Amino acid sequence: MDKLIEILAGELKLRPEHVQAVVSLLDEGNTVPFIARYRKEQHGTMDDQTIRTLAERMQYLRGLQQRREEVKSAIEAQEKLSPELAAAIDAAATLAEVEDLYRPYRPKRRTRASIAREKGLEPLAQMLLTGADEKGRRLSLPELEAAARAFADPEKGVESPEDALQGAKDILAEDFSDDADARKQLRGEIQRRGGLRSAANTEKDTVYRLYYDFQEPLKRLQSHQILAMDRGEREGVLKVSVLPGEFGPAQVILRDFRRNHPFLELLEEVAGDAWDRLIFPSLERELRRELTDQAAEQAIHTFALNLRPLLLQPPVKGKVTLGFDPAYRTGCKLAVVDGNSRVLETGVIYPTKPHNKTEEAKRVLRRLCDAHGVQCIAIGNGTASRESELFVSEFIKEYGHGLSYMVVSEAGASVYSASKLGAEEFPEYDVSLRSAVSIARRLQDPLAELVKIDPKAIGVGQYQHDMPQARLSEALDGVVEDCVNGVGVDLNTASPSLLRRVAGVSPTVAKNVAAYREEHGGFSTRRELLKVPKLGPKAFEQCAGFLRVPESKQVLDHTAVHPESYKAAEKLLTLCGYTLADVGNLGDLDPRLKAYGPEKAAAECGVGLPTLRDIAAELQKPGRDPRDQLPPPLLRTDVMDMSDLKPGMKLTGTVRNVVDFGAFVDIGVHQDGLVHISQLADRFVRDPSQVVKVGDVVDVTVLEVDEKKKRISLTMKKESGI
Repeated sequence: MDKLIEILAGELKLRPEHVQAVVSLLDEGNTVPFIARYRKEQHGTMDDQTIRTLAERMQYLRGLQQRREEVKSAIEAQEKLSPELAAAIDAAATLAEVEDLYRPYRPKRRTRASIAREKGLEPLAQMLLTGADEKGRRLSLPELEAAARAFADPEKGVESPEDALQGAKDILAEDFSDDADARKQLRGEIQRRGGLRSAANTEKDTVYRLYYDFQEPLKRLQSHQILAMDRGEREGVLKVSVLPGEFGPAQVILRDFRRNHPFLELLEEVAGDAWDRLIFPSLERELRRELTDQAAEQAIHTFALNLRPLLLQPPVKGKVTLGFDPAYRTGCKLAVVDGNSRVLETGVIYPTKPHNKTEEAKRVLRRLCDAHGVQCIAIGNGTASRESELFVSEFIKEYGHGLSYMVVSEAGASVYSASKLGAEEFPEYDVSLRSAVSIARRLQDPLAELVKIDPKAIGVGQYQHDMPQARLSEALDGVVEDCVNGVGVDLNTASPSLLRRVAGVSPTVAKNVAAYREEHGGFSTRRELLKVPKLGPKAFEQCAGFLRVPESKQVLDHTAVHPESYKAAEKLLTLCGYTLADVGNLGDLDPRLKAYGPEKAAAECGVGLPTLRDIAAELQKPGRDPRDQLPPPLLRTDVMDMSDLKPGMKLTGTVRNVVDFGAFVDIGVHQDGLVHISQLADRFVRDPSQVVKVGDVVDVTVLEVDEKKKRISLTMKKESGI
């Protein structure tokens, strides 16, 4: 364990005692949000993402150690484990290195080498390798050939001296291919010098045309390029291969042989065969798998980066919202939702083709807006969205009354609508009307609505269907968990879908909480959670601080202060001349705390300084929503057409997706524009996520418009050159 802690601390540039604390807390069954928020003194105020990175790396290193022990046991069972080999296995830094060391001892299927060994050609192979006979006497080539004649035995399947010598070469070729040091060096040479090439496997025009004749050094490949070539290869459109680069593989394989070896030319021939037939094909498979794994991990990382700001988009609180789910033949579904997300009325209108009942649709919209005081319209961005947006824009101009709209992503809305959860929540509505409700609620509170959907269905990544699904789910679920707990959850109004994302709350416990709430008319205190079936002391410890009870007479139940720190919070108030009745009106708390001395106050309250500061912040703004500090979403009242766009036009838009090669921005023309990575800033940008994130409202300039291909090129550079 000490070695593991040392490695983790070095890699993540953290103090060993903090790493040890996190590892111990995780092993004790504590959740990442709880550790990040309520155990800051123990880990030096790491954030949730750092703790998750540490946990993932810890899992890998433990798996590596377990594999080391398995390999040593397997070799020891063959009575071939030397102290040197055991030390080399213990020193292996990656699973690939461990497998290279195990390779000579791994059970093999019958090979050319194993067949040669069965024929008794191992001694001849040793003569060829050492250049000497069994007594150590140096051999000449004629003497080797004479020795080969002695091994020729048709009864053993060795028809001639040439067969015998070939068998010896096959044995050495396999031995060369099993040389762990050589494989490590050769792998490194390919990684430094090699490239990846793709070629067309068809004459048809496809989305993979960019890769019909493509070549790039391995060290410069981007994850989206790797994933695109992988998919094209799976679909039979591309042929993809690793190019090893310019270097001498035989020299690496024969690095320990002297130039005066009597059979150096034969050994070079064997090394060439080992490289062509055994080593390179194996390393190519390894490197392709490694490239794909790295690209997948980068894509998962990008997806997670995009998901976080999408979930944390500022809510449009308290506004009566009309959800507008666009369609053609079946009509546009409507759902009016009040400021508390309750459905007031639903309906269907037919303003789009083939019906084109525009005036009738406007009358329905006017009646709904007048009857319920609709303040904004949320339009789904799916089929018929463009026509629906034009219709809504025209209606707003005629209607007035401060009405505005926003196009929201409806990714996953249909999945939710047809799900068991959707049916349980709205049994009285059909699938399409549930989608309209979901679209409205996405504008009102994106986090509360999007947690009902499998994160993979939200669609803010690239190639998500090609990812290792378990790893993708794990990463995205972690993001959802961190977002939900970072915002906090109202215990008396949260859906079971939202509750189950709270630290320490399982899906079963979430349902039990909802059932208890239904039976008892809600919770009056946090402590009442302990009466919920299957919610024991450990689960209470993990979840209590993230659940708010605005109805509680204990004001601290309204805040993110953990119940374990209530006495510390009350002591802090007393030290600064306040009482619980003053919570929320503590304008002078910071100067009073500074005058008293934060370190002294923390000691008297029995908590660490980070916890004291968190408590003070919560007492000043109880139950604050961190999303309120972000810029509000961009609501529109009119719409442009793609034909209206001209190079040089300056617009404001919302970032919808961030990928390796840039960002897609909604500028109000239905078709998102691309800000290529080279156009994101006036400086060099290595990673687009360092400049923009999903939900950002940005100023852009139009560079180019291709209406035929429906492509819009944008720039965020101050000096666009237009």
